[in-house]
Amino acid sequence: MQKAVELEVEGLVLRGMEHVPDEAANRPVPAAILFHGFTGTHIEPHQLFVKLSRALEAEGVAAFRFDFAGSGDSDGEFQDMTASSEIRDAKAILDWVRRDPRINPERVSLIGLSMGGYVASIVAGDEPDKVDKLVLLAPAGNMAEIAEQQAQALGQAADADVVDLGGNLVGRRLYEDLKQIDAFERAKPFRGKVLILHGMEDQAVPYEVSLKYQNEVYGERARLHLIEEADHTFNNRHWESEVIRETVRFLTDVVRS
Repeated sequence: MQKAVELEVEGLVLRGMEHVPDEAANRPVPAAILFHGFTGTHIEPHQLFVKLSRALEAEGVAAFRFDFAGSGDSDGEFQDMTASSEIRDAKAILDWVRRDPRINPERVSLIGLSMGGYVASIVAGDEPDKVDKLVLLAPAGNMAEIAEQQAQALGQAADADVVDLGGNLVGRRLYEDLKQIDAFERAKPFRGKVLILHGMEDQAVPYEVSLKYQNEVYGERARLHLIEEADHTFNNRHWESEVIRETVRFLTDVVRS
């Protein structure tokens, strides 16, 4: 069943959707939490998160997808968003899902797209005992470099409090915060299995970033699945289907194990 849900974090209401299988009425079920990307929402391009959540629900895995504070329907202003605020929100969502009596708290996995993958990898590294499996979709481990490049291109990085990025007002605090975080080091303590999917024609986050996650962070615990010709958000029916199929297969192994 798909239903709108709310969660308050430090005075801000986060809004999203839950997809909980019918069998959760009889026994706790595994769950996946989906974290959206920079300027994204709990829907994501071509309804990727909606389709993925419904596919997981159909296979007995509950799915939860929220807008971070300042994004989508959630409270807050986008210009106040930082990497640390999204990590805070993600940890609150994780704890909220694990407390749900319909959910098996030992079987909660994280899925993150782009900056959402950056966030998911850090949350799993910070709280490895709370996360079962991890799925990274074009994870933006290079967020600090991306932010610096964008700021330089706009010629406003040094002293502007707010940068207009295509109509999204981005606060300088985001840039400063990203510089203080070593995403790859923060991710290393997670010891569970990891699936990484990345398009080989990704112009926003080169697939070499995912190679770094595999080679320098997760090692043999990770499987990297590269999709030929695919872009950053898998904007093609065939690429999208491959992402959904591989993610569901990886996470439903949890159910069958």
